[in-house]
Amino acid sequence: MAVVKSYSVLVDGVKIDVHVAEKEDFIRTYRIALPEISSATLALLDTVKEELLKETKIAPEEIFDPARILSLREEFRKKADMLVSRKIPGVSDRTKNMLAAFLLHEMLGLGKLEVLLADGDLEEVVVNSAKEPVWVYHKTYGWLKTNVVMESERQVQNYASIIARRAGRQITTLEPLLDAHLVTGDRANATLFPISTKGNTLTIRKFARKPWTIVDFIANKTLNEEAAAFLWLCIQYELNMITAGGTSSGKTSLMNSLMPFIQPNHRIITIEDTRELRLPDFLHWVPLTTRQANSEGKGSVEMLDLMVNALRMRPDRVVVGEIRRGDQAEVLFEAMHTGHSVYATLHADTVDQVLRRLTNPPISISQVMLEALHVVNVMYRDRRKGIRRLYQVAELVPTGESDEQIVLKSNVLYRCKPSGDIVAHDECVRVFDALKMHTGMTEKELVADLSEKIAVLGWLVAQNVSDMPDIGKVIAAYYADSGQVVKLAQAKGKPEKLW
Repeated sequence: MAVVKSYSVLVDGVKIDVHVAEKEDFIRTYRIALPEISSATLALLDTVKEELLKETKIAPEEIFDPARILSLREEFRKKADMLVSRKIPGVSDRTKNMLAAFLLHEMLGLGKLEVLLADGDLEEVVVNSAKEPVWVYHKTYGWLKTNVVMESERQVQNYASIIARRAGRQITTLEPLLDAHLVTGDRANATLFPISTKGNTLTIRKFARKPWTIVDFIANKTLNEEAAAFLWLCIQYELNMITAGGTSSGKTSLMNSLMPFIQPNHRIITIEDTRELRLPDFLHWVPLTTRQANSEGKGSVEMLDLMVNALRMRPDRVVVGEIRRGDQAEVLFEAMHTGHSVYATLHADTVDQVLRRLTNPPISISQVMLEALHVVNVMYRDRRKGIRRLYQVAELVPTGESDEQIVLKSNVLYRCKPSGDIVAHDECVRVFDALKMHTGMTEKELVADLSEKIAVLGWLVAQNVSDMPDIGKVIAAYYADSGQVVKLAQAKGKPEKLW
């Protein structure tokens, strides 16, 4: 079978070879070269497991502490190395590392799935049942069938139970559905037979260990410097913004990439169902996440609860993972009208669809309330090419009043051409008027400000400053002394000189 791509994945110190091969039964395959372990060695490893369990004491509360789980893995690894060396004298360092990693994955991880979870090119790892191979979603090749097979339905249920316990949840025949998170932050969903009729399932959505940044997006042409600078200007001066798009279009990633544009002395409250947003550590940031009810139906914390509570925490900026219901939208837009700067995501494919979704059931926000929203971004995913683009950036412009109803129309400022290029579309009207009113700047000064921001962003791309903390430091330095940063950018100096 012809190999399309080969590469290696480092898993707890062990290098595992990966081969993506041509289609077999119409589906490309993903094969990992796992070393064979003899039955005699497996028997020895069983004795090592017993000794590890005796030597390592884990308090019940430690299971719920992600930091403790990570340190526990380190302790297990060191003790496993020592015990393997003692039980199997003369073993090579490579074999010792491999056996120690095997023990670690079996005792504290998810077995062979740990190899798949360590591959940065994979977005999803899916177990449909023990009767068929594990599937993965590759960033380049889409869905692939692997050579990893679960031993039994009991093993799949055991992995689901491990994930549930660490999240303070449970999954049983009475509660056969699970939505939880791994220690790494990856999202896990599980269902048990007979709810899933083929067998027990496990779906793990991986989140990038390194979040996408505005520099990454400019470099891969998701958007250009001009559109990014415009969004920076809007965020700097606290205009309200919604980022829309379809599933996996990159709307949350775009919103996250814009967060470093917030001034470091502003208090940010983020509200999410699933913890996805990651901001520079030095920002004044309080992340909040919802919680599902326990087995008795008690203890749930809904998105609406957190939104109401966040407004009592004196935020400068409120960031909401996704608007789904009318009561959530009502609180969100009330926050806009009371002077808070608000950002959120929404499922919609165009700016006009955003307007329709917000003003019709089940959300049904009046246009009077909607007037507080200044900018709408729409992300788009080209499934054929496997690329994501900023499809539209638009402002909402009041066009007049009919009786008591304000009529809002979208004015598209930037759009994506069929070729994939981001281009300016219509002239900015409302946003510039709002900025002139709030900042006292003239249109000429705003254009000059945009030019500075374009230069700084182009410099960051040229210098390959793509880590979120470093971008945050440059933006913070810009707010402290924009002249110094612009001067350094024009001189093509090293950003490290700023800190």
